[in-house]
Amino acid sequence: MTFPEPSISVAIVQAAPIPLAIGDGLRDLVKRVEPMAGASLALAAFGESFIGGYPLWFDGAPGAALWQARGAKALHRILLGQALRADDSRLEPLQALVDTSGTLVSFGAHERLGNSLFNTQYLIRPHMPPLLHRKLVPTFAERLIWAQGDGSTLEVHEASWGRLGSLICWEHWMPLARAAMHRAMETVHVAAWPTLDDTHLLASRHYAFEGRCFVLAAATIQSRDDLLDGLALAGGDADAEALLRTIPEGPLQRGGSAIIGPDGAVLARAGDQDEVLRADLDMRRVPEELTTFDVEGHYSRPDIFRLTVDREARTARPSKP
Repeated sequence: MTFPEPSISVAIVQAAPIPLAIGDGLRDLVKRVEPMAGASLALAAFGESFIGGYPLWFDGAPGAALWQARGAKALHRILLGQALRADDSRLEPLQALVDTSGTLVSFGAHERLGNSLFNTQYLIRPHMPPLLHRKLVPTFAERLIWAQGDGSTLEVHEASWGRLGSLICWEHWMPLARAAMHRAMETVHVAAWPTLDDTHLLASRHYAFEGRCFVLAAATIQSRDDLLDGLALAGGDADAEALLRTIPEGPLQRGGSAIIGPDGAVLARAGDQDEVLRADLDMRRVPEELTTFDVEGHYSRPDIFRLTVDREARTARPSKP
């Protein structure tokens, strides 16, 4: 394993999304990346569902998960209309920025395939189509809004400085999903979270130690007011607004993003506010840490264990813009 670029600069952009209004959210993302994009920044990462916002109403609004909840149905309709689709022209300004600067950009979004919504982590790459990872198992109430992904999006990007992959939130507690990504020999991994509490940090540090890779544990901040502001930008709806106003005021997602080394040590940690977290990663540390533990090599025991990954696409047909 050789690294032509022994050190790279990376950043986590911890910020509040613009919920529901996808076009506005993408324009905001470009504005945040543009000032720092360039040869000195290899990767900028955003948290889970940064584009469209995390569906906080299922956790915070009483009655949102009940049958015939009018507000939840209205919000679902809005997201279906707003969500990213195949060859979405709204990604073109971001793609142009990445093409020009060479900086990779990873962010979570609501994606529409057929008539279903998916929790998808996008990686925008220079002069290449986006690399997508769709969450394999939406967690608990998330299953009321997002469909299940499949093995076709368990892939990594080959950069000049190494291999980059991602998983979303509680996928970091799926042992075989981790094993599939470790087999791809990631050197940098984006762990996308809505917020990074102590348990989520533990999972991210474990992933770094187990996979012997750097981990960008990217989280967001979000409040009820963010949801209401985004709803207004998305065209508004009385039923949706009434439901969102039943969510308690104050912060609901509290950031806490972290950049973690391949030995599991935290290199940088964000607070609970809007913040850009940066670090320079010494890529030589990856093969150094493999000295003691290589989960896909001398620790794998292929004479005992087998891993089979079905990479056939099983999701609905793509939806055009």
